[in-house]
Amino acid sequence: MDTKKLTVWDFKNRKGEEPPITMLTAYDYPWALLVDRAGIDGILVGDSLGMVVLGYPDTVSVTLEEMIHHTRAVARTVKRALVVGDMPFGSYNSSIPAAVENATRLMKEGRADCVKLEGGVDFAPTVKALVKAGIPVQGHIGLTPQTASAMGGFKVQGKSARAAKALLEDAKALEAAGCFSLVLEAVPAPIARLITESVSMPTIGIGAGVHCDGQILVTHDMVGLFDRFTPKFVKQYANIGETIASAIEKYKTEVQNRTFPQPDHSFTMDDEELARLKEALEERQEPVLRKST
Repeated sequence: MDTKKLTVWDFKNRKGEEPPITMLTAYDYPWALLVDRAGIDGILVGDSLGMVVLGYPDTVSVTLEEMIHHTRAVARTVKRALVVGDMPFGSYNSSIPAAVENATRLMKEGRADCVKLEGGVDFAPTVKALVKAGIPVQGHIGLTPQTASAMGGFKVQGKSARAAKALLEDAKALEAAGCFSLVLEAVPAPIARLITESVSMPTIGIGAGVHCDGQILVTHDMVGLFDRFTPKFVKQYANIGETIASAIEKYKTEVQNRTFPQPDHSFTMDDEELARLKEALEERQEPVLRKST
């Protein structure tokens, strides 16, 4: 496996190339290490961490400080993968100056290689300003979790001709603004294919069919570590949640039965040294019974 650190230009040059780009999420050192060692091309430190790591009810609750903290943990771990820092809700919506300032923090303090933000035509000027400031941007259209409530929930986007046309316009606007790649989430496969064929930047699908230039999943979904719900587009490659739960139950039982720890898990002491300690303690022991005065 090539261990050269990947850049946004490596992603751009993979447009239409085989094999497809691979991306996964990671939020800390152990997961980033596993994902990077597996040769995954890109790691998204997604605001999904709010739900799968921090226990929030949604992604809207995640703060910029939390994103910086987790992105920094991943960035200091990764040797090869492109590290994408997710811009949380409220960090780029209010104004372009605020977006530039917050994205700069995510790269400077979080050590991200680039940032990702949600939104199409309306946020193209923001993307353009970020790119002008030297901040590479990955776009995200279709189902955008930060604004899912405004969409009526976590629903597939672009199912009508009108909605699909709007998605294509979003993609074109983000391309013109300078995005180096584009996440397509919960988009009908034919529409995702049309968008992929219509833009020069690589598309990364999540619930968008096989014809995108790459794919991404939330790691905790694909290995069974998040059981609140499982999106239709997730393939579960393992269920380590059950394995971990079983291990914890076994540990609890063995501690309660005093079958753990066993001698193999304990440290010993030289018998002579232990005997000396006991003698010393006995010599220092004072009488416990005294005559009453």
